[in-house]
Amino acid sequence: MFSKKIAIDLGTANSLVYLEGQGVILNEPTVVAVASEDGQVLAVGNAAKEMLGRTPEGIEASRPLRDGVIADYIVTEAMLSFFLDKVAGRTRFFKPEVMVCVPAGVTSVERRAVLDATLSAGARIAYLIDEPLAAAIGAKIPIGAPSGNMIVDIGGGSTEAAVISLGGVVVHKSARVAGNKIDEAITLYVRRKYNLIIGERTAEEIKLALASATQETKDSSIEVRGRDSITGLPKVVELKSSEITEAIRPVLNSILDAVKQVLEETPPELASDIIDKGIIMSGGTSLLNNLNKFFTDSLGVPCHIADDPLLCVVYGTGTALENIDLYRRSIVKR
Repeated sequence: MFSKKIAIDLGTANSLVYLEGQGVILNEPTVVAVASEDGQVLAVGNAAKEMLGRTPEGIEASRPLRDGVIADYIVTEAMLSFFLDKVAGRTRFFKPEVMVCVPAGVTSVERRAVLDATLSAGARIAYLIDEPLAAAIGAKIPIGAPSGNMIVDIGGGSTEAAVISLGGVVVHKSARVAGNKIDEAITLYVRRKYNLIIGERTAEEIKLALASATQETKDSSIEVRGRDSITGLPKVVELKSSEITEAIRPVLNSILDAVKQVLEETPPELASDIIDKGIIMSGGTSLLNNLNKFFTDSLGVPCHIADDPLLCVVYGTGTALENIDLYRRSIVKR
């Protein structure tokens, strides 16, 4: 009764925290800066992201999640502990109930790692919910109805495509290809064509400024600064949006393949529902220019971006935690 209920969308790129009765109260990059010598956490979130690629010897800034799952258990636990301290206070008489969402395709070992890290960070009870289900709840899709709804959640580390009916996931596909792979494709393209080495922050800035899923009629350009891979000296080149569209196409095709596989496995009755209603897209990467148009043209099924796609998963996780009895069948408890 007195313990707080906290929902966490533990994303590869950003982590969002939802507090019962208050909504989303924390939105920080999933980056942690650690002292190499003793493993002490020096900074989390925005402060740590500023350090990426700029740390001296003795400090390591990294992303503890890779492709939607925990890559560094100890650092993830420290990050969760930081979030809980920030939201529930350092001195807590009552431990909070915490729900975390995970990609639908993760293994039982990866699920257990998230539950253990959440409990070690200071939760009284830990719950897990599948990401596509949380995204569907957050996108206000009537998931309890006996009809098919398709959601495609494209985040930083993974793409979750799922068909949901009667409050459960009927068919799902989890592909570890999403926003981060788009950044990597841009980095690789710039290095191959211009012999220019750029960091992940610069790649993200290029994506936000120029990337589009389809060729645009007006070709915009920006100047990019980095290091010449041959001379080792600083160098500036001009990049056009048409080049970036071409560079990221293989990644978009991989995401599209995951969506196609789900559609191929969908029972015919549910497939007809999806054609009528269309596909709902959520997650930060769904905001990529013309991505819904690219999907609509490739699949022949209308694709719509959810309202507030960045917050769909955390809102859905929070809603499930507040109405735990309604969603009990879809939740893992520890």
